[in-house]
Amino acid sequence: MALDDLSLIRNSIRVIENWPEQGVQFRDITTLLQDHIAFHKVIDILVNRYKEKKVDVIAGLDARGFIFGPIVAYELSVGFVPIRKKGKLPFDTFAESYTLEYGDVTTVEIHSDAIKANDNVVIIDDLIATGGTMIAACKLVERLGGNVVECAVINDLLYLNGSKHIKDAGFPVYSVLEYK
Repeated sequence: MALDDLSLIRNSIRVIENWPEQGVQFRDITTLLQDHIAFHKVIDILVNRYKEKKVDVIAGLDARGFIFGPIVAYELSVGFVPIRKKGKLPFDTFAESYTLEYGDVTTVEIHSDAIKANDNVVIIDDLIATGGTMIAACKLVERLGGNVVECAVINDLLYLNGSKHIKDAGFPVYSVLEYK
């Protein structure tokens, strides 16, 4: 991946100060999505990373993982599985709760038949903050018998130690961009 590509992607992401609360620098990917060149570069980076690996399923986290995940799944000719916030999936589910970076406890769910035993799964989201959502997703994939190939994100906020927590939990992490 070319340094120019990373600069283009980084510069396409808007930073919003003090949102959703004081002291937070929010990385807004809506501007990246509006920039068709930067958006294509992100998709190309993710597809190229996984095209030679044995991947059976791409799982996307609610909500921004639903933007990148299905496109990557399509390009890799594999299925896509949504991991959603509690109460959004209509079939039998498994649930996993975790603590958000702002202190609230929340829950994500996956359909009970979404992953088959020994499926190799890449989990995609836009961002790692504290790692809680991603770890919960990994636990759900494993509970269904799947293997987490990697947790992939666009932005990793290293200063919040989320990717460290994910790695400490035994799951590999890949990020397009890192923020120290």
